[in-house]
Amino acid sequence: MALTLLFDADDTLWENNVLFERVSEDFFAWLAHPDAAHARAVREEIETANIAAHGYGSAVFLRSLHDCVTRLRGRPVTDAERAEIAALAAALRHHEVELLPGVEDVLAELGTRHELRLMTKGDPVEQQRKVEISGLAGHFRSVHVVARKDVTTYRALAGDLALDPSATWMIGNSPRSDILPARAAGLNAVFVPHPHTWAHEEAEVDDPAVLTVGSLRELPRHF
Repeated sequence: MALTLLFDADDTLWENNVLFERVSEDFFAWLAHPDAAHARAVREEIETANIAAHGYGSAVFLRSLHDCVTRLRGRPVTDAERAEIAALAAALRHHEVELLPGVEDVLAELGTRHELRLMTKGDPVEQQRKVEISGLAGHFRSVHVVARKDVTTYRALAGDLALDPSATWMIGNSPRSDILPARAAGLNAVFVPHPHTWAHEEAEVDDPAVLTVGSLRELPRHF
């Protein structure tokens, strides 16, 4: 039976969060705040608020770094500081996409017997750029960049594409964005854990109907 396999992108098909982690470490080293734990807690609080207000992507991440400096230093960020932070984060905008092991072979094999689609969240321009330079776009019947992955988004996509939820599988590394809302929307789900999944995306997965695999390379055994 042909299925629809809906793939996440960041940290499912290619590395993503580890790049942000590296920039964060460089930022805190540059900031050199005397209370490192407090500085990290402040950045975490600011980042959570900015995500809720402005969404995802490197621009929102940079905004959070600027806001963190303002809060901790008690004054607006200077032009010189903005330039230094931008230099620290340059890799986020200009890096080459690093595919996870086996991705191309897995997509090529699965595409011979199932319909593949891509669903990623974040800044449309930024995410589309990554899709294009990844070289994977040709494997997917359609690519969807959404602002958020919640139950409403999954239901709307299933409706727009006339997908049969019982024959549709969301495949991703994020419990909060890929697994839990997809299941709540009536879709099946495959959880592919990643060691550098963003803390904001973590949540407990205790649904026995969710298929958990060690890596994407295991997918052809199941589909």
